[in-house]
Amino acid sequence: MENEGKHRNDIHSVRLKAGKRRTYFFDIKSTKSNDYFLTITESKKLPNDDFERHKIFIYKEDFVKFVNTLQETVDYIKTELLPDFDFENQHEERDYNNNSSDKNDV
Repeated sequence: MENEGKHRNDIHSVRLKAGKRRTYFFDIKSTKSNDYFLTITESKKLPNDDFERHKIFIYKEDFVKFVNTLQETVDYIKTELLPDFDFENQHEERDYNNNSSDKNDV
């Protein structure tokens, strides 16, 4: 990958299991110039046991806008589209790592 050498250092990782076949990874990475950014990866296990991955990069100048827009969107779904759904009673499985995580096993 073209940008691979620019951001190799994993600082912190959180894994969120979402069902039997989907996992989300939230990884804080650093650049060679000690700048930080967030990657969010969706990893989905396919029927043939391969994995399909989608990744989004969030840079520091967009953190606040991204979080605010995400919260606004989720709030809209909760209040306008699914007001009777019990979001508070959903269970979550998260793993925290201070080092890099192995995304090949999920």
